[in-house]
Amino acid sequence: MIDITYSQDVAAARDAGQPIVALESTIITHGMPWPQNLEVAQQVERTVREGGAVPATIAVLDGTLHVGLDDDQLTKLAQAKNVAKLSRADIAVCMAQGGTGATTVAATMIAAHLAGISVFATGGIGGVHQGAEDSFDISADLQELAQTPVTVVAAGAKAILDLPKTFEVLETLGVPVITVGQDEIPAFWSRSSGLSAPLRLDTAAEIAKAQMMRTALGLAGGQLVTNPIPEANEIPRDVILPIIETAMAEATAQGIAGKSVTPFLLQRIFELTEGRSLASNIALVLNNARLATEIAKEMTKLA
Repeated sequence: MIDITYSQDVAAARDAGQPIVALESTIITHGMPWPQNLEVAQQVERTVREGGAVPATIAVLDGTLHVGLDDDQLTKLAQAKNVAKLSRADIAVCMAQGGTGATTVAATMIAAHLAGISVFATGGIGGVHQGAEDSFDISADLQELAQTPVTVVAAGAKAILDLPKTFEVLETLGVPVITVGQDEIPAFWSRSSGLSAPLRLDTAAEIAKAQMMRTALGLAGGQLVTNPIPEANEIPRDVILPIIETAMAEATAQGIAGKSVTPFLLQRIFELTEGRSLASNIALVLNNARLATEIAKEMTKLA
C-alpha cells in the first residue's frame, strides 16, 4: 500500500468513524479562474461541514497523495500553474515523478476507495464525447464507476457529451444510474435530458442501502447518483443546447481535441451565456455536496 497523507480533520474523522465526503480537485485547477476557484472550493467544503460530515478534497502534491487539504494547501493549489489533470492512466506516473496534479472523477474515486471513503460529490461525470464513433473519445470515469465501489453524486454527465451513448455504456458496464426525485436523468445545467431514469430513489437512506447491498452481493463498482440542479439555478435544455452546439462547432473548426476539448467548451459556454453557466455550475456542485453529505451520514449508520 502507498502512503497517503491525511489532513488533520480527515484523520480524526477516520479514527472516530465519522462520515467523510470526497471532493475532486480539477474543479479548482481546471474549472474556474483565481480567486473564484478557491472561494468555491471553500464553499463546497463548508457545505459538507455544515451538513455534518468532513470534506476530503483530494490531490497529488509533490508526488504525495493527499486526502484532505488544509487552508494553505488549498490556496497553493488554487494558484498553481501547469497542474496535471490526473485520471487512472496518469496518476501513478505523476506520483512516481514527484509531480503535482488535480484529480478527475476517476482518480478521485481511486483515492477515496484507498482511503476508505465511500461517497464522492462532484459536478458532472465525464462520458462519451460527441463523435466518439470516429474518435473513440470516452472518459475513463465510466470504467471507474464499473470497478471502484464509491457512490458518486453528480448532476448527471456533462451536457457537452453524447448523453444517450454515455448512459448506454454505463448500462453495458452494469453501473446503477439512480436519479433523485424525478423520473428523467438530469443534464448538468438542466433538469431535463430527454432520457428516462433507469432507477429512482428519493432519499439518502435508500441510496446508502443500495450501495451496501451491492457490496453484500459481491458486485464490483459503485453507483452514479444523478441529482438534478435546483429549479431556480437551471438553464433550461432548449436554451443551453444551441449554445453547446455553437461551442462545439468552434472547437471543431479550431482543431481542438483530447483533454483540451472539455475546458475549451466550458469556457466558450461561459462566455456565450454571459457567466450564467458558471453560476449554475456552482449551484449544482453545492447541491451535490449537500446530498453526498446526507448519504455519507446514512452509510455511517449502516457500517
